[in-house]
Amino acid sequence: MAPQALGAVVRRFGHFDAAEDAVQEALIAAATTWPKEGRPDKPLAWLITVASRRLTDLLRSEQARQRREEAVARELPPGAWLAPAADEGGDEDDTLVLLFMCCHPSLSPASQIALTLRAVGGLNTAEIARAFLVPEATMTRRITRAKQAIKDSGIPFRLPASTERDERLRAVLHVLYLIFNEGYASTAGASLLRADLTAEAIRLARLVRRLLPDDVEVAGLLALMLLTDARRATRTGPVGELIPMAEQDRSQWNAELIAEGIDLITETLSRRTPGPYQLQAAIAALHDEAETFEATDWPQIVALYEALLQLGDHPIVALNHAAAVGMAQGPEAGLALVDQLANDERLAGDYRLHSLRAHLKEMAGDRVGARDSYVAAADRAPNLVHARYLREQASKFIAS
Repeated sequence: MAPQALGAVVRRFGHFDAAEDAVQEALIAAATTWPKEGRPDKPLAWLITVASRRLTDLLRSEQARQRREEAVARELPPGAWLAPAADEGGDEDDTLVLLFMCCHPSLSPASQIALTLRAVGGLNTAEIARAFLVPEATMTRRITRAKQAIKDSGIPFRLPASTERDERLRAVLHVLYLIFNEGYASTAGASLLRADLTAEAIRLARLVRRLLPDDVEVAGLLALMLLTDARRATRTGPVGELIPMAEQDRSQWNAELIAEGIDLITETLSRRTPGPYQLQAAIAALHDEAETFEATDWPQIVALYEALLQLGDHPIVALNHAAAVGMAQGPEAGLALVDQLANDERLAGDYRLHSLRAHLKEMAGDRVGARDSYVAAADRAPNLVHARYLREQASKFIAS
């Protein structure tokens, strides 16, 4: 609800940075008030009203301090001082408008993504910094500058015209991709999954597809999310422990999401203009269609990853390609690629590289090497669930 509340407040007042602070205060108020007094019938309207009042108080205080009350009052929409909520919490959803506003071309691509993850995705600054592999202080400065740029630009709160929309779409899709990934495999913390983020990413992807029904990459991203999210319920055990795909109960995968995703990607690929999200969705479909892990069409997955690598230099795609090669051609072939990737500074300290090396060494019968690599991966894993799983894998091998 936070992004929807923020969108409504920004639409009413136009003060992006101050509106975000006001919504945060409203969320704090809800956390303290609702457990005592009960959840309101219209929680979104409640948040918008409280945030509007907080922002009204803030603006009034600022006006008095700067002695510009009349000038500021003229800039606000009629009736904004009263902060009534006649239309708050209705059917109108400002989240999509907020999403495109954060992806304005006046911002750098990195700032677009960071600001949208903060304002629309609900991620905190530390989570965004981890997603970008930069220090938290660097990300704080980046988001602050982006907010100031939005404020200085005077961007109107509306969906962009079709000519502008295409410029922003690539950043919008990447933002939704990152939000989904953070929900599906949290970068840190004590839980592997954040269902609120995956659900929000899928909801926003559906909104963008409704706006652009003929865009193949929008469809590809939505298909990728559906096909991946279909496996969510089986990725963790009774106490939240990680369950790898090879051990998941495929009968518990969400058949409805799989069917929707496969229909979507099949229709999209038939247009013969494959992009990165479509190719990733095709890989996800191959995983979902396999009756068992052993029956997975690994050679086809290798081919799809190779097509992805031709579209751009992405270290995680290269790592996934190495994993698929290890499954299709044997662990030695996969390890050869992993050794090459270890020279890439973007991956050298990433736990995923060490985890893949451990798995391939285990497949190759190198117990000592597997144990050492599992320990190295666990030491680097920011998420406690991943770290615990990796240490359990290491403990299978007797030290020699």
